Parts: sequence; C-alpha cells; structure tokens
Amino acid sequence: MPDLTPPAVILDKPQMAENIGAVARVMANFGLSDLRLVSPRDGWPQERAWATASGADWVLDGVRVFESVAGAIADLNTVFATTARPRETRQPVRTPRESSRILYDETASGLKTGLLFGGERAGLETTDIALCAGIVTIPIDPKHHSLNLAQAVAINAYEWRTLILDAPPPRFREAEPPASNDLLIGLYEHLEEELENGGFFYPPEKKRSMSQNLRVMLGRAAFSEQEVATMRGAIHALARGRGRVLAKLAAERAAKAEKPETPE
Repeated sequence: MPDLTPPAVILDKPQMAENIGAVARVMANFGLSDLRLVSPRDGWPQERAWATASGADWVLDGVRVFESVAGAIADLNTVFATTARPRETRQPVRTPRESSRILYDETASGLKTGLLFGGERAGLETTDIALCAGIVTIPIDPKHHSLNLAQAVAINAYEWRTLILDAPPPRFREAEPPASNDLLIGLYEHLEEELENGGFFYPPEKKRSMSQNLRVMLGRAAFSEQEVATMRGAIHALARGRGRVLAKLAAERAAKAEKPETPE
C-alpha cells in the first residue's frame, strides 16, 4: 500500500456527539484519521462520541477544533466541499469517485488534501464552499436524497480506500503545486481590502456576493505560492499607485488654496 496521507475530514458545526463518533468509526474503517471540527455545537470533547465510535479512539483522540472553516483548512492545498444542494458558485461538481482520484493524485504529489462536510441541519455556507476547489455530490436517488453525516463520510472514504487498494499509478503534476489555503485567504483578504478602499463594493449590500464570486474565480486558477506572491505584489502596486494619484490631487488643491488671488 503506498505511503500516502489520507484526506482530512472537516465537519463544520456538527451538532450531535453521536454523529461525530459515527464519523470517526467510518474514517477508521477506511484508513482515515485526521478529523477536524469547526465550532461543534456542544463543545469538545464529548463522551458520547467515544461511545458510538466502536473503538476508533485514535481518531477522536486526535481531533482538532477550529473556530472557522478558513482556519480548519489553512494548511491544506486542495479541499472539496461535499453538498447535495445546488449552489450559486460556479465550481466544478464531481462524484466521490471522481474527486477521490483527484485527491489521490494531489496527495501522491506531496500535497495536503481534505473533504469538508456541513452540519446536520444547515449544511455548508456558500462563503465556505467558495474557499474550496470544487464540490462533491453523491449521486443518490432524488426520491429520497437524505443521507446522514456518517453515511456521506463513509461513501467518500470508501472511494478513497478503493484507490489505495487498487494502487493505480498517480498522475504527477508537472506544474508548481497549488498554494495552501492560508496563503489564498491572505490574497483574498488583501484584494478585498483594497477594493473596499477603492469603492468597488457598491452597493454595500452586494459586497458579500461580489466577494464570494471573486474568491471562486481566483480559486479556480489554482495559484502556486509564487503566483500568490505575484498577485499580492500587483495589488500592492495598484494600491500605491492610487495613493500617489490621490496625494498629487490633494497637493494640487492645497497649492491652489494657498495661492493669493490676483487683483483685477
């Protein structure tokens, strides 16, 4: 079996300890161990999770808790959001089998990957989906499309495990690997700050959707670390240029105000 690091499983705002334990159980079934929780409703740790994990204690013992999805995926390079609901983001939508192949190739190239799952009731926020490289949707019968959290994790984990057991030759990437999510989020925030200063987000009530669209567009580019640095340098140069123009205009106004009037 190749020495590959399985994808991390990120649960956003999980509600029930029993569901967290059930997720840990199926992760252990298929060889996954990196479980991350974002703002669990009842806090962490919760004894009921261990009771339903059926002995998968090492998964629960290693759980890390984060306050935001952005923080939970910061060290990962490629993350897919799992959701059955149609979203307004223009991101690639794949089955668990298709996405597992991509995650396998990314992992074989030395990258860190993950799968993001929403809470039991509300699912994932569109703003968090926009931080991911694509969407994973399980092709279930539309007559009854309800899956519980552990079932959704199990299907994705099974597809990963199948690839590991079959051990296909990985498709190694020829280009530079994509930057980690903490660098991408830094780029997004830098751009949005300067756009805010420049009055781009108008009317104000559309700022959230405009920001989300920008993140999706930039995310599809799969920037490398060097490309992120180049983009931030370009943003900085544009911002300084705007500052020079404003400073020049202010100086001209000040000089005009100080210039004595010529008597007629």
